[in-house]
Amino acid sequence: MGKYIFITGGVVSSLGKGVVSASLGFLLRASGVGVTFLKFDPYLNRDAGTMNPYQHGEVFVTEDGAETDLDLGHYERFADVVLGKPNNVTTGQIYGTVLDRERRGDYGGATVQVIPHVVDAIKEAIVAAGTPGADLTLVELGGTIGDIEGMPFIEAIRQFILENGKDEAVLLHLALLPGLPAGGKELKTKPAQHSVQKLRECGLQMDFLLCRSEVPMPDEARRKLALHTNVKPERVIEVPDVRLIYNVPEHLHRQGLDRLLCERLKLPRRPPDLTPWRNFAAAVASPKRIRIAIVGKYAGMADCYKSVGEALLHAAAARGRGLEFSWLDAEELELGDARARLDGHDGLVVPGGFGVRGAEGKMRAIRWAREGKIPFLGLCYGLQCAVVEFARAACAAPAAASAEWDEGDRFSPDDCWITLLDNQGRATPRGGTLRLGSQPCRLAPGSRALAAYGTGLISERHRHRYEVNPEKVPALERNGLIVSGRHPDNGLVEIVELPGDQWFVATQAHPEFKSRPLRPHPLFLSFLAAAAAGPPG
Repeated sequence: MGKYIFITGGVVSSLGKGVVSASLGFLLRASGVGVTFLKFDPYLNRDAGTMNPYQHGEVFVTEDGAETDLDLGHYERFADVVLGKPNNVTTGQIYGTVLDRERRGDYGGATVQVIPHVVDAIKEAIVAAGTPGADLTLVELGGTIGDIEGMPFIEAIRQFILENGKDEAVLLHLALLPGLPAGGKELKTKPAQHSVQKLRECGLQMDFLLCRSEVPMPDEARRKLALHTNVKPERVIEVPDVRLIYNVPEHLHRQGLDRLLCERLKLPRRPPDLTPWRNFAAAVASPKRIRIAIVGKYAGMADCYKSVGEALLHAAAARGRGLEFSWLDAEELELGDARARLDGHDGLVVPGGFGVRGAEGKMRAIRWAREGKIPFLGLCYGLQCAVVEFARAACAAPAAASAEWDEGDRFSPDDCWITLLDNQGRATPRGGTLRLGSQPCRLAPGSRALAAYGTGLISERHRHRYEVNPEKVPALERNGLIVSGRHPDNGLVEIVELPGDQWFVATQAHPEFKSRPLRPHPLFLSFLAAAAAGPPG
């Protein structure tokens, strides 16, 4: 069955449990331990697919089409693993499972209760997250200790550790050590102590205490916390603020956390070689930077496009360069001088999204890149905006639009260069299901996309409903837009690009989800190479 590390948090939310979990996964995998992950999200939503990105950050899509918490992106990137539907479980999914069983009569007429039925379903999910070849499952519980919605999960963890034995599971607790300005930033340990006390009230004794703070933790604070929380001083681990999240694994390794965990769980390990990771982190921090504009409708919160930003960092670091981001609100570009906001950038990215809001601003940005021969990368919705912008500019179709923007029959069917299609690529007034997860794509010979990927048949993750209208493809190609990638089965447009020496590529997929720090995605590598070189001519 493998062994388990449970990670909980206290005092405040958003302490960085996801990055800590991902960092541990990286360190343990580098030590020869096979790892996988499970994120418990205690909200009642079935998944993250319908949640506001400003509240929840980006929706990370797995190979099998699960719409998940963004922490799964951290797990996949840091530990270089592939996760799926069993690796992100919500309260909504747990209650859905329990209620389905009750309706089928699986409980034999028993009164269905949180204990044992809900808790048992949570324990089943813990076991189900394990994968072949994984010696260890890291289980992160979202939220903070004491949250009412998290209590069934805490009880399930307590029972799971009791039933499987302490040699099979470790509990890590991450708590905040605040520093009050009036006290000269002296770190206060009392909130962490109370958080651990709450954990004990739930029947759990942690094995390691991780302390998040703005500054390094003094030895006196470490000794006090060890005494009052009943752990050894060497198991009180500091997690101070760092400039880059990619510095966290090195920081935890210096304190011996990966070694201590393996000793505690009796897992064989080898000393990890962190040199490639250190070189990558150093390159990300390089003062020699490439300036990239990212134009989106959620530009006020970078976590809404977390994987896009990370994929760009990975590719830039591979060239020994850092990045300077400009997160530009698409709606603001509709109102002012878009060119003034965009000039001076080395490249443009228009990421995914839904709805009409900000679409005109995105197209103004795309026109700036197309006319100025600035390297451009369109992702999902970015491809759709690029197609409409090209249709308006080059295909004598000034009213070109997407059916997604039609709020009250403003467009005739002939205006819709982006439309709803079913799964066979046929036009339909209602559309098919959301296209989710891994989809194949065949690349055209001689295309820039083929040069970037280096292989003619690729697979990328998708999350969208609207497609390029097949009836409009001949006009697009006639006027100079190259369809360089198509779905091999239904012919749907997957990638478009402009001919010549300008780097202008847009994909219907989300390649950012497959980028890794030490294995940057080839499309982002090609884009950053063009951005670093500057406009052609």
